[in-house]
Amino acid sequence: MRDQETHVSNDEFETTTGEYELSERQALRRVPGLSTELTDVTEVEYRQLRLERVVLVGVWTEGTQADADNSLTELAALAETAGSQVLEGLIQRRTRPDPATYIGRGKVDDLSAVVLAVGADTVICDGELSPSQLRNLEQRTKVKVVDRTALILDIFAQHAKSKEGRAQVELAQLEYLLPRLRGWGETLSRQTGGSGRGGGAGGGVGVRGPGETKLETDRRRIRHRIARLRREIKAMSTVRETKRSRRTRNAVPAVTIAGYTNAGKSSLLNRLTGAGVLVEDALFATLDPTTRRATTSEGRVYTLSDTVGFVRHLPHQIVEAFRSTLEEVAEADLVVHVVDGTHPDPQEQVRAVREVLTEVGADRLPELLVVNKTDAADEETLLQLKRIWPEAVFVSAHSGRGIADLRATIEQRLPRPAVDVRVVLPYDRGDLVARLRRQGEVLSTAHLPEGTMLHVRVNEALAAELAPYRDSAEAVSTAR
Repeated sequence: MRDQETHVSNDEFETTTGEYELSERQALRRVPGLSTELTDVTEVEYRQLRLERVVLVGVWTEGTQADADNSLTELAALAETAGSQVLEGLIQRRTRPDPATYIGRGKVDDLSAVVLAVGADTVICDGELSPSQLRNLEQRTKVKVVDRTALILDIFAQHAKSKEGRAQVELAQLEYLLPRLRGWGETLSRQTGGSGRGGGAGGGVGVRGPGETKLETDRRRIRHRIARLRREIKAMSTVRETKRSRRTRNAVPAVTIAGYTNAGKSSLLNRLTGAGVLVEDALFATLDPTTRRATTSEGRVYTLSDTVGFVRHLPHQIVEAFRSTLEEVAEADLVVHVVDGTHPDPQEQVRAVREVLTEVGADRLPELLVVNKTDAADEETLLQLKRIWPEAVFVSAHSGRGIADLRATIEQRLPRPAVDVRVVLPYDRGDLVARLRRQGEVLSTAHLPEGTMLHVRVNEALAAELAPYRDSAEAVSTAR
């Protein structure tokens, strides 16, 4: 069995997709300093990971070897985004993770040896661990153990900038932390208790030591903070709903840009609108949604919104905490789904994004698939993707290639106003003409002595406002 095992060095892991054989034991990594020692639950910082020298560990239960490699490679990118140095990557082939130690119990000793040999501070597991799995692995490896969920939560905490974004991240972290207070480290373990024999400070059945008392105090403080954060987020989401209802009332079509993290959504928004949104080659660089106004070639106004990036196995705490933000996607008229054309498995990216869209009720919306970063992808890959997604638009937000086609396609896919109207507007109602161009679809225009004659398609509310000018249009048409 030993000769089937292969360790992956840091250099190899960065320059390849992690080429190592998948045997019964393969990959682990570690993240430093995750502490549940609570000083003030109002601050996110105390829960942040101090990611320094880590070993990654994955369990390959299904799919191909390439799938397992891609998942661990993505974990390495997540760890590096959070500020860690990846020292080693290990994967074990199993039918399912071990319920007690995640990897096989006999392999934990091998992991401990690797951690000791490379001088790692933390192990990062490519999955969500139960409190008992975290505790058992920490006790056996003698280093901090962090799972994929905690890692993603830490990255979100680093990147959230707005008040709502920070509140959403803190809520997700606290909900993740609450059942795991007993799981990380021994500082929060029970100090006394048991039978109380031996004449010590025992205290007998039902009497808890100082560690247990701290756990209960921390849990109470966290539950209080969670309730407060939920109230704050609900109030902030009400403000967003008010803005959204105003856009709906004015019949402004809404387009949402969604996609995998680091697929180039913010770059695309900048190209389409000149938004000036932060663009960074990092996972989850954008957490706070950005909405900008755009105009069709005919002058019709619509909105383009950037959203938080998705990732495979996106923690359910994040989806729940960001639900009010993600539900903006469900209210859109069109979802522009951005895919990274240079990713080794773009189809898996699309599947992961659609899974989250389904969870927030946006799976029935019209979708425009956009393959980005075509300037960096090889021609063979692009040809293959064109065969898989013949309706997709291929662009490069970096170079601008294909952006004009994308704009035209978005314009074609925008919902069309429902009511066909002919009106003659007096020349002193130029404001109404401009409004028709912004909110409706102008099919024809003619300048007559009586005023401007327009054939337009508008929504029902605007059609009702135009009623006084429709009779004059009919009279003009009859006279002509």
